[in-house]
Amino acid sequence: MTENRQPRPAAPRDPMAPHEPGAAYPAGECPAGFFARRSFLQGTVAAGLAGAAGAGLLDGSGATALAATAVPARTAVRDSKPIPFHGYHQAGIVTLPQRDVTFMAFDVTADDRQALTDLFRTLTSRARFLTAGGTPPRTPPDKPPSDNGILGPEIPVSDLTVTVALGASLFDGRYGLASRKPVQLVTMKAFAHDDLDPALSQGDMLVQICATNRDTTVHALLDLLTHTSGGMKERWRINGTRNPSRPVGVPRDWFGFKDGIANPDLNDTAQLNQEVWVQPHTDEPGWAAGGTYQVVRIVHFKLEEWQKLTVAQQERIFGRRKASGAPMYATDPNASDQLDPIYTNDPQGLITPLNSHVRLANPQTPETASTSAILRRSYDYDRSPDVRGGLDLGHAFCCFQRELNTYIAMQTRLEGEALVPYITPQGGGYFFALPGVRDSQDYYARGLLV
Repeated sequence: MTENRQPRPAAPRDPMAPHEPGAAYPAGECPAGFFARRSFLQGTVAAGLAGAAGAGLLDGSGATALAATAVPARTAVRDSKPIPFHGYHQAGIVTLPQRDVTFMAFDVTADDRQALTDLFRTLTSRARFLTAGGTPPRTPPDKPPSDNGILGPEIPVSDLTVTVALGASLFDGRYGLASRKPVQLVTMKAFAHDDLDPALSQGDMLVQICATNRDTTVHALLDLLTHTSGGMKERWRINGTRNPSRPVGVPRDWFGFKDGIANPDLNDTAQLNQEVWVQPHTDEPGWAAGGTYQVVRIVHFKLEEWQKLTVAQQERIFGRRKASGAPMYATDPNASDQLDPIYTNDPQGLITPLNSHVRLANPQTPETASTSAILRRSYDYDRSPDVRGGLDLGHAFCCFQRELNTYIAMQTRLEGEALVPYITPQGGGYFFALPGVRDSQDYYARGLLV
């Protein structure tokens, strides 16, 4: 698959660059200094950095890397061209998944509608700057630096994307947005076998940060936290990684199975419009066109129990071959994972069990056809050890779909899947990923707020 990218627009004026005294700012664009007067910039940079670090921005593997001494003295880091920030849709959705991710949910603390607008303007200006890369603006010697310096004097691109989504709770009475809420956006409720932790669930806003390298993700996260410290506060966060293909095709999860085989074609605009993107002139509010419903589910894997099963048992639980990822009827270990599962000649589930994961997710029946297509964009997490001192490895499941009810119907079918004893969904939420930022005058959620 190749990435479905839009043509790169002309580079906008850097909103954080020095400004000549007396010169006018472009229409709709606010100077960075303006935001320093807003409530969400009144916290100190030091406080923002300390709070973020205290929350564990670097996990155990990061700490180990810092402690290592046998590091080559000169290591060149190859960078890439920026993924376009401006467009009808946000990047980080049909963008080919990068290697590293942070999903971070926030409770919005902006005082009023104007402060909320300022918050989104700030998020936009920082995301626009970070995803473009380049040299941070200089500051006087007696002032804190404009950049945290994690990436050195120049900010590399590293395929960075910042994707912003809204939770149902933002549309309460605080900001007068109730009448403009996306039609299907609701608070995620527990399914039959969930054990949802309130501290790891829901949120007014979700910020998804993806990049090739972990230091790029952390750099962007610290920057966004620093510049929005009074407008929103962290509710929960999960860091994930996307494993390399082994040996080919899509990556494997911690269970050893290929994840995300059945996905829309990222080059097929018609299919994406049908299955992923909210369209204009529908029941959804007009501002929502170009956005999409996003689901994040934090799913703990019970690997100790899973590893007691034979491969044959594991395959019948998943409904695919473990080595190849191919459907169950394919016995060749080198069979393609792109072979189409066929259930019409297996009505009793003798080949692919009726309660296997893939068959319940998409039974391939006329009745379930409209609730079986989602865009999966998931990552694996490692938060070991857990509170009991054991392994805490699992899946940061993420998907996008044109209608949230598509996912809810699919997950309802999965309540009876054979995988249930080996997983525990513990958190996450439902969100609406905003339409894209069109140009240098636009900002996140502008259509919603104006």
